[in-house]
Amino acid sequence: MKSGSNLENVLAAGHFAVTAELGPPKGTSRRAVERKAEILRNAVDAVNLTDNQTAITRMSSLATSVIVKQAGLDPVMQITCRDRNRLAIQADVLGASALGIKNILALSGDHQRFGNHPTAKNVYDLDSLHLVQTLATMRDEGKFLSGDTFQGQLPLFVGAAANPYGDPFEFRVFRLAKKIKAGAEFIQTQAVFNVPKFAEYMRLVCEMGLDKKAHILAGVIPMKSVGMARYMRDYVAGVDVPTELVTRMENAKDSKEEGVKICLEIIEQLVAMPGVHGIHIMAVGWEEIVPTIVQEAHLLPRPSL
Repeated sequence: MKSGSNLENVLAAGHFAVTAELGPPKGTSRRAVERKAEILRNAVDAVNLTDNQTAITRMSSLATSVIVKQAGLDPVMQITCRDRNRLAIQADVLGASALGIKNILALSGDHQRFGNHPTAKNVYDLDSLHLVQTLATMRDEGKFLSGDTFQGQLPLFVGAAANPYGDPFEFRVFRLAKKIKAGAEFIQTQAVFNVPKFAEYMRLVCEMGLDKKAHILAGVIPMKSVGMARYMRDYVAGVDVPTELVTRMENAKDSKEEGVKICLEIIEQLVAMPGVHGIHIMAVGWEEIVPTIVQEAHLLPRPSL
């Protein structure tokens, strides 16, 4: 069943898609969400709403998705397996659909020890692969995981994440194939910094024909500082930041400007890379830079469908 989401329509029409993340506030301010949505409005095709990202308690992805939709954007509601069991997840999916949310991204979720409740119990009743399969079954068969049926249609565009840089590298494409077979229709990858290694990953993706079965959106992160570059290189699992990029940030007169320049150089290569259908911009706490990046990457105006 087609969801009718703007993101699905843009990709189906063969356009190079642009999505970005909007971090929900650590509080109750609806206006904070609306301000970020206004910044992103004409720069992207859809907006991801994170689900307690880095295991820090924030406004829910469901509530934030509704606010963003009311602001005129196409939300991608993220759901992590960390915090809720299958009952709560399926209930949230039904509620999201009733509120007009058509894109859902299935994620495992960052471990709670990294967040502000390190002693919280994780759930992981489902893993991300099983969650993708559950979403697809609910959409296509009108059934819960238990086999019980529910009333009404569930038009969903189902997404999943992929980490091209995990070890062992040669098995990453097979993990992707499993998620696509389970029902993932679009994929947003971990941030790309090591472009040659990502190109090799995409070569394997295309060799297996996976780019014809799902839409691959490559993740990019504009680095704001030398400290951020070093931290991602040294401590963030699944991110491969070449030392030469860190050196460029260290030697730059303006680290923010250099970070954007590096991001634009990477995007230029991704646009030309076979099998890549779009980019996903993760400007963590820096949503205001997204329109500049999209403009400088010559990806404006966005298609109106």
